[in-house]
Order: sequence, then C-alpha cells, then structure tokens
Amino acid sequence: MRLVLALAAVLFTMAVLGLGLLRAAAYNPAEVGGTWSPPPGAPGVSGVPARCGDLPARATRQLRGMWLTTVLNIDFPSRKGLSQAQVKAEYEGWLDLAAAHRHNAIFVHVRPSGDAFWPSAYAPWSDWLTGKRDGKSPGWDPLAWMIDRAHARNLEFHAWFNPYRGSQPAPGGAGADFAQLAPNHPLRAHRDWAIAHPKGSTGRLYFDPGNPEARRFVEDAMLEAVQKYDIDGVHFDDFFYPYPKAGEDFPDDASYAKWGKGKARSQWRRDNVDTLVREMDQRIKELKPWVKFGISPFGIWRNKTNDPDGSDSKGLEAYDAIYADTRKWVQEGWLDYIVPQLYWHIGFDKADYAKLLPWWTRLVKDSGVQLYIGQADYRVGEEGAWSDPAELDRHLALDRKAGVQGEVHFSAKQIRADRLGSATRYRDKHYAAPALLPVMPQLPAAPPPAPRLTGTSRAADGSLHFAAESTPGPAAASWALYRVSGTAAALVATGRSGTQVADPKPPAGAAVYCLSGLDRSGNEGPLSEPLSIR
Repeated sequence: MRLVLALAAVLFTMAVLGLGLLRAAAYNPAEVGGTWSPPPGAPGVSGVPARCGDLPARATRQLRGMWLTTVLNIDFPSRKGLSQAQVKAEYEGWLDLAAAHRHNAIFVHVRPSGDAFWPSAYAPWSDWLTGKRDGKSPGWDPLAWMIDRAHARNLEFHAWFNPYRGSQPAPGGAGADFAQLAPNHPLRAHRDWAIAHPKGSTGRLYFDPGNPEARRFVEDAMLEAVQKYDIDGVHFDDFFYPYPKAGEDFPDDASYAKWGKGKARSQWRRDNVDTLVREMDQRIKELKPWVKFGISPFGIWRNKTNDPDGSDSKGLEAYDAIYADTRKWVQEGWLDYIVPQLYWHIGFDKADYAKLLPWWTRLVKDSGVQLYIGQADYRVGEEGAWSDPAELDRHLALDRKAGVQGEVHFSAKQIRADRLGSATRYRDKHYAAPALLPVMPQLPAAPPPAPRLTGTSRAADGSLHFAAESTPGPAAASWALYRVSGTAAALVATGRSGTQVADPKPPAGAAVYCLSGLDRSGNEGPLSEPLSIR
C-alpha cells in the first residue's frame, strides 16, 4: 500500500508539473495498450429466464439516463472554480436526481474541449472545473470520485468525450488564440495538428481529423481514461467535423493535399471519421471488452429525397453536412449502442419524430447495436407542440411500441427544472418501476450463481432490509430484488454489490421475495430460493 501511495504521489506531482506537454512533445502512438481474457468457463450468453420459485420473475430491460454537461458550466459544475466540497455536493445532487427518476446510467462530460476532468498525461485540466486555463491540478481526481459515487447508486458511468474540439469560443474559452490555451495544451506543442474555424469571434481550435497523428493522439487521450478508470462506457455526441457555417468551409487544405490521395474531399472526411470510430471500437475492446462504446449523432443520416435509403425528412443531413456516416457505423457493428438526437416534435414537417423513429429501428434491426433515443427535455415550454407537457410522454410511448431499448435526456438541468411537469409526467408513466440495463451479447458474460436470502429487518423509514449471502462462483456486480405480486414476481429494487439489499416500499402484510445477482454486463444469474415475510 505504501508503494502504491508513493507511486501515486509521484505521478500526481508529474501531472502538476505539466506532463501533458511533455507527453505531447514526445508522443508515441503505440504507448496505450493491453489485453483482457475471460475467466475459464465464462459463458457467452445472458443467463437463464428468471423464476422466483414456481413463478416467472419480470423486469423491464431499459437504459434510462441523462447527459451531465460540463462545457460552459451548462449543468455541472454550476460555475468555474468551485471548491472540491462544492463540486462533490453538486454531483451528489445530480445523482439524487437520477435516482429519483429511476435512471440507471449517467453520461458525464469529461473531455468537453481538448481538456480533462482527470489528471491526464494528454490534456490540461478543464477550466470549467478549475476556473483557470493554467493546467494546474485542483488537487484531487474528480473522475475517479464521480465513477465511484455513480456505482454506489448502481448507475452506469458513461464517460462523454468530444474528440476533436481543442477549445471553445472566446470570451468563455480560448477561442482560436494559442496564447490563451493552457501551457500544457497539446496544440501548443503541435500547431500542425490544429485548425482554426470559423473566422471571427466564434472561432475555436480543432484537432485536425485528417491528420493521422492528431487522430491517434486524440484516441490515446480518451483511451487513457478507459485504461485508468472503471468506466462503463465511452460516449461521443455529434461533434466531429463542425456544423456548416455559411460561406466558410473547414480549412483543411493542407491535410487534404497531404493525405487526401485523390478522393473527393467529402468522402475523405467521412473516411477520417469512420477511421476514428472503427479504431476506437477496436482499441476499447482490446483494453477492456466489457466497456461499451456508443455515439449520439444528429438525428438525420440522409433525407430520402437525396438517397432512397434515407429517412422521410427534409433537414440537415449528417452524412453530407458533418461527414458522419452514422448508418455505416451501425451496419459495420462499430458501436454497441447509438443514441440519435431526435429533438423534434411529432408532426414536425421537416423532421417528424414519428417518421424518424421507425427509420432508426429498421436500421438497428439484427445489427447487434442497441438503439436508445436522445430526448429534447430542453425544448419543453417552447411555443407550439412543445408547450404541451405530454409531448415527451408521447415520444416515450412510441419508443415502447417500436422496441427502443432506452432514452437519454438532454440535459440534467432540464430534468431538474421539470418544466410544465413534463419530466415528472413521463417518469411516472414510463419509469415508474426500476429497470435492469439491456444485455449486450457481444460483451463478456459471467452470470453469478443464485444468492441466499437469510433474514430481514425493518428500518425506521419503513423500508425492508434483507440479509443476503453469496455462493461460490463468479462474483456479482449488482443485485436485483423481486417481490411476488399475483402470478409473477416483479422487480422492486436494484443495487450495487456490497450495498444494502432493501425494498424501499414494502407492503404492510405478507410478501414473498427473491434475489438475483448480475455480472458487469447485466447478465442475470438464477434467483434465490423464495423468502416469505409475514
């Protein structure tokens, strides 16, 4: 332990002294690596149908999450430069909100613009956290702590990265001014990796997607977090090449001349993004094959007026405008999940939610890629359709009919605001009971054996606490508690292994319970023998 602490202290000191700049200057693309092997005899299936005694046990399988945005302090931290205690208190509040809405995942913005919410050898500390663009450490590791606290609530932690953004527009960010970057920002050491766009006050710096060295460095910067931390998912949103600006193209002439190899520039750009997505998928799985990889793209791939395979829509096309071939990523199986941002109301003439949803469900069918939908909580209260508090409720109803496997809501602040009571409405109708995460058969599987329920006690708040024992075999990552109701047992609570097994709202009279364990990938083992409570 002393040796580990001593090494940690050395590494921390090196980070404070600007190891990020040194790493950028002496960059070695082969440095990040590692392999994983499944334990002997680990199954490749998701367990057996659950039964509580002679009765079927039923649980909804559905991802429910929210985006916690750090850039511009949109959600968290509420402002720059807060103390460690203040940041922790705010984050605990967001986890309280997630728990109140019966979420089981949280998507946290840990690399908003070439920076980091962890001591990184590839990026400066985020000034949205520290309040300064000086690269100096705040003296603690927010990412490690945030993951630990999310796991304590049995929430999956998806680390959300913006791969290519190197800065944010001034005055809040550094803009396109290298002198305003942190001293250890990698684009200071490698200006040939940087592209400034657009011109004027809204300009920012990008890592050039067409430069293979820049792309590999960006990958390594993100994979550092995969390697060092117990994250559950790597998550991108829709920022690859920038969205179009009238009269101004992305100025990548130099890299196109060097690496374009005669391709049309639009296809070359798509190939560059494809390479990032494909390589990240491969490299994540080489490091930790249980870590999920997902992207939340713009909600329109192409319109069918331009491509017969496109959707019945008339909006901006990700394929042409930002060079994101989202359809190809699904078809090639480069993702574990996709979260299209369907931020439009039902009946919108240019992008009708009810027409785009079936396009996405058809795309993912038989692909092995799970479909969640990005929901526009931020639009509730706008004029027109969004003035109806039931709009999002109707979206989720369509999702259920279409077999969508979950939703992610943008963003946390909007859920907390609960405009028009919209968030409460869809929570009570669609997230009324807890849910288990959908199983991904491509991930490692080792369902634990049935645990044992050995006793109960009632707490002062009326909840019913259980004594439980594990049995020999693969360890459980989490637990699921079922209570018999009628002719089936229904899921009433979940938790991380090591936390108290409890029914928060038990019935006043007799009841019958069963407990199961789940592995890291959500595969459920057999349930315990029933325990009767009188």
